[in-house]
Amino acid sequence: MPRHLQREIEKLKKRILALSAVVEESVHKAVKSIAERDARLAQTVIDADHDIDDMEVEVEEECLKILALNQPVAIDLRFIIAVLKINNDLERIGDLATNIAERAAFLATREKVDIPFDFPGMSELSQSMLRRSLDALVHLDPRLAHEVMAADDRVDELHKEMYSQIADGIRRHPDGLDNYINLLAVSRQLERIADHATNIAEDVVYMIDGEIVRHRGDSYYSNQGG
Repeated sequence: MPRHLQREIEKLKKRILALSAVVEESVHKAVKSIAERDARLAQTVIDADHDIDDMEVEVEEECLKILALNQPVAIDLRFIIAVLKINNDLERIGDLATNIAERAAFLATREKVDIPFDFPGMSELSQSMLRRSLDALVHLDPRLAHEVMAADDRVDELHKEMYSQIADGIRRHPDGLDNYINLLAVSRQLERIADHATNIAEDVVYMIDGEIVRHRGDSYYSNQGG
């Protein structure tokens, strides 16, 4: 690899990792603001969304500049393509964290209701998938990436289970309808965060092995991650 291209690649790595750290922190704060009914903490997540958007644009511009000026090939080209896709997933995760924070700010103003689904389990699993997908990116670890992909089914199951639990909560406490609708939205956001973490893991595998795995079956993910 030419030295100037190597410098540009290293700069790009630092940018995408910086964005990753900010997004991961936003998700953590958003989930915490739900659990603790902390409107002030929720507002810090909402305020940080502009920073994430700006960082996403900077990463995209850096990728396009490298492609235009250096015409990379092979592993370098795959890396830049993967970063472009991961960059978009991270920005979307930032939006989802903001959505969760907005729900938290609303719920903090209402009478407290018990969360009628496994919010701690679902939020921890979604955050763990995000964290491990980013670790797979940092360490270029395809096995860890496959483990993330294999975990996505469990989040989907928790989200499906939540529907009946929310419906039961509404039947027992119809005056809490608005609260339950917002909790339903939170579950959906967590499920989508897990989906984007899976996308990142798939792009890490592509970056390392040049293999497109997003249309593989669940058994393939489980075998690779096991």
